[in-house]
Amino acid sequence: MKKSVVEAVNNQIQAEFSSAYLYLAMSAYFAEQNLNGFASWMRIQWQEELQHGLKFYDMLIGRDVNVTLKELPQPEAEFGTTQEAFKAVLEHEKKVTKLINELYQLASKENDYPLQNLLQWFIDEQVEEENNARDILNQLKLIGDNGTGLFMLDRELSQRASAGTNSPA
Repeated sequence: MKKSVVEAVNNQIQAEFSSAYLYLAMSAYFAEQNLNGFASWMRIQWQEELQHGLKFYDMLIGRDVNVTLKELPQPEAEFGTTQEAFKAVLEHEKKVTKLINELYQLASKENDYPLQNLLQWFIDEQVEEENNARDILNQLKLIGDNGTGLFMLDRELSQRASAGTNSPA
């Protein structure tokens, strides 16, 4: 693998693990507010982001390339209202989509076909991630300040299945 690609993949590992750390912080934030369904949803996001980081990690290891783990920034601890938190989730997912797209462009430029193949899965995953965040944000906008609606959405989010059932090994 070319040095520029290895560096970019190591940066993506950091971005994925940073995302996981952010979602774990959001999970704690919602748990502190007794919004356990929201907390559970975020905790599953945390698991997914860890798996995403490990996909890149395993790809480097599998190609006999050294992984360079980088420092993770401390995530915020306060996220405002549920609506503000999900606005932040959507914006964060858009940022990750941009990073994935940039990595795909680099892989294409450097003719790194195995990485392009892996990234196609991530491109599809990011469409789903953005849609999920947007759907929840739109529901929160409809609910507004309605406590009953928030309670019902919290219960719905608690039904989300654990991560790892739809991604390739």
